[in-house]
Formats: sequence, structure tokens, C-alpha cells
Amino acid sequence: MFIGYVVVAALVAFALSASSFLTFTRNPQITGSMTKLGVPDSWLPWLATAKAAGAIGLLVGLAVPFIGVAAAVGVILYFIGGAITHLRVKDYEVAPVVVLALLAVAALVLRIASA
Repeated sequence: MFIGYVVVAALVAFALSASSFLTFTRNPQITGSMTKLGVPDSWLPWLATAKAAGAIGLLVGLAVPFIGVAAAVGVILYFIGGAITHLRVKDYEVAPVVVLALLAVAALVLRIASA
């Protein structure tokens, strides 16, 4: 189970790191999407920081199981909020959000199972 956690955590951490970087640098595609969802521009640094913290937490979870569990729960909650935000404005392009949320659920289950 631990090897499964390593693979899934690394995959999610990579996706979160890339998204965090693009959000911090205010990539036009990211800012355009956030604007369409009604996310204030002032929230972007906070959202990017949350994604970066999730990525770091999942990787630290390789050595400290509790941190991995906490990070996975945080990432799951982040993407549930993202899905709600999409659905609130009737934007049904939620596949990336749902996939990342499900991968975070897999990371949580695998981290708990391998502890």
C-alpha cells in the first residue's frame, strides 16, 4: 500500500505544484478561469498557497503518516470547494477538479492503509 501512496501522492503533488506555480505567476488561463468562476483576484495568492501546502504535505506524508493524512484531507476539502464553486456558477467543466479530488481520496485511503 505504501508504494501506491508514493505514486498517487507524487502525482497529486506534481499537479498541485504546477497549478500553484501557475496561480502565483497569474497565468492568463488560470486567472481567466478564476474570473469566470467569480473568484476575487485577491484570493489567488491564498489559493496558490493552499495548493502548495497540500503538495508539500503529501510529500512530507511519506515520512510522517499523520501529515500525509492531514494534507490529503485538506486537498480533498479544497477540491470539494472547487467543485461547489464551479457548480454554483453553472460551469459544468468539473472533470479536472473531480479527478484530482478522487486522486486525493485515493492518497488518503492508501496513506491510512499503509500506516
